[in-house]
Amino acid sequence: MTVLDSRALNRATLARQLLLDRTDVPVLDAVAHLGGLQAQEPQEPFVGLWSRLRAFDPAALSDLLTGRHVVRTHLMRRTVHLLTADDALAWRSRHDAMLRQRVLGNYRRELDGTDLDELAAAGRAVMADDQPRSMTELARALAERWPTPGTRALGEMLVAALVPMVQLPPRGLWRTKAGVRNVPLSSWLGREIDPPPPDGSDPVGQALVRRYLAAFGPAASADLRAWCGLAGLPAAVAAVREELVTFRDERGRQLLDLPDAPRPDPDTPAPVRFLPAFDNAILGYHDRTRIIDDAHRGLSVAGARVVLVDGRVAATWNATADTVLVTPLRRLSGADRTAVAEQGRELALFLSDSDSDRVQIAETL
Repeated sequence: MTVLDSRALNRATLARQLLLDRTDVPVLDAVAHLGGLQAQEPQEPFVGLWSRLRAFDPAALSDLLTGRHVVRTHLMRRTVHLLTADDALAWRSRHDAMLRQRVLGNYRRELDGTDLDELAAAGRAVMADDQPRSMTELARALAERWPTPGTRALGEMLVAALVPMVQLPPRGLWRTKAGVRNVPLSSWLGREIDPPPPDGSDPVGQALVRRYLAAFGPAASADLRAWCGLAGLPAAVAAVREELVTFRDERGRQLLDLPDAPRPDPDTPAPVRFLPAFDNAILGYHDRTRIIDDAHRGLSVAGARVVLVDGRVAATWNATADTVLVTPLRRLSGADRTAVAEQGRELALFLSDSDSDRVQIAETL
């Protein structure tokens, strides 16, 4: 079985994640290809798409949100993701059990003895008027009937798990600050969520396997689970197994992949890329060493924005009103500093609407 080293996996990841070469695909197609973008920080997906698409216009993503073609909703790993409307409707019911368990993992004591099906029905009844509500407002509407758990536990269980919701615009629009207001996913989109198949088959699970490998492969089953949070996918993997090819990584793990997906030559040059906080190019794996050193793994869950140099995390970045600030994690060569500065100036222009191209790169300690 062919062994793929970390550099081969890195280049495959960059190609699948649209980070090796920017692409001209429409924004909606990019969101679909990526299987959504993690989006608990509302402005971060704009940087994620800017790094992946040529001539990205942030208004295009805002228009997709207001036009109800893209939604912000809790899904993979119980995290807010930016997804196409079609994927949100197709995938939501497959994630129901995981979402409940993830919330219970935080509030098991508070919700002990609560009939979650009854709570769900009551939440849907309150939201049936299609009036946008915050999590706290919804919880307070039911707090008299369920006084013990407290509004935080009630609200998170309702909004993140029991009642499929959408976070309404202007939340998530370009350069817009807005609180979270929720309405039911099906009422916002005018279509019902796809129900689980009555025969017990798992077409959605199989679709998730294929879609994940298209955007993240080659990858192990543990990587797939880390991306979506679903533990019950071994049967789906087995069902599509004959469609796939297999490799091993340097640790001996079996990796699965689509046969015709790109696996570039490991020596393919990789341009500097600025990634937003919580980008799935890093978080979408259990073994993240293909793109970030173990010593810096904590950055990926702490919300640090990172810079890829030669395809790997080599710096963090932040931005003021007119300057992109880069802090290297290791010593950069002169050529690398020049490439980081060039890409940083482009990012500064994007973030400032072309008012500033200032970038500062700190000296390595």
